Amino acid sequence: MKSLKWFCVIGAAVTVILGVISHFVYDWSGENFFVGLLFPINESTWEHMKLLFFPMFAYALIAGKKLEEEYPCIYNAMFTGILVGLALIPTIFYTYTGILGFRVDWANIALYVISVLAAYYVVYRVAQTCIGKDSKPLRYVMYTLLLAFMVFSVYPPELGIFVSPV
Repeated sequence: MKSLKWFCVIGAAVTVILGVISHFVYDWSGENFFVGLLFPINESTWEHMKLLFFPMFAYALIAGKKLEEEYPCIYNAMFTGILVGLALIPTIFYTYTGILGFRVDWANIALYVISVLAAYYVVYRVAQTCIGKDSKPLRYVMYTLLLAFMVFSVYPPELGIFVSPV
């Protein structure tokens, strides 16, 4: 149980740190097209969801291997956590901006951290209960999201979540 706890604590820290750094990578790259497939290219809510998705997905694939034997549903747990974190980002953002009528930078950072922490809490709880050992369905969802993040960065639909407010 201790290893799962540390896995989640380290994962949350890694995800937050890499997510914050990721916010600037596209600009640092000179707005490189290929970099923009993995890193946010504008200030839209959709692009900010990449800050959680890519670091957490990479952590799941790399570090999850270590816990797979002890926690056979670690991948289901990680993928479920990713989905929860991704759902929280727009939910919290649109709720607080709807109430206030404007956005606040420190609140955006806080909602990102809250979403990451909630995601890893879900990972911890799901891995403990080991519901659904077959991770194939959720793995397909993750690969679909991976593709969607790339495609919609290049061809964003005309929906509010894809519009950059800046």
